[in-house]
Amino acid sequence: MRDEAFRAYFERHHASLSRLAFLMTGESEVADDLAADALTEVWRHWDRVNAADDPVAYGHGIVMNLARNWIRRRSRERLLSFDALRRGRDADVPAVLDVRGALRRLPHRRRACVVLRYAFDLPEREVATILGISVGAVKSATSRGAKQLAELLGDDVRIDGWEAAR
Repeated sequence: MRDEAFRAYFERHHASLSRLAFLMTGESEVADDLAADALTEVWRHWDRVNAADDPVAYGHGIVMNLARNWIRRRSRERLLSFDALRRGRDADVPAVLDVRGALRRLPHRRRACVVLRYAFDLPEREVATILGISVGAVKSATSRGAKQLAELLGDDVRIDGWEAAR
């Protein structure tokens, strides 16, 4: 029973967890690893996850914590370079690279709120639960993050639900 329930959770949410990790880190290989690590943690704490009011939010919260830790380690090690952007330039549309680069420049909480609200279309209350902050903090960080993204991207910008003109 436990195995079947976890397998269903895995199949339903693996892609979403990986996409969230990618949007937070900008690295596809890292995203896959973080999603796998998050699912390992979900499995280890399955009884707690399964009993949670929102098991999906529990998994998203694990990914957010793992992504934050990865970003901190990477920053500390000073591995952040422009090589990753240059390598991906051939495969990606320049506008996508601009958004990725701009997302990387946002502070973690703002990036998390913007990604969860606009890329995952999650309600503020669920974002607050995932991040362990108040709904007001989500609103503030999302607003500031969207404004900062718009400033970083330059021209008139519209991304699923927010718009900013300079």
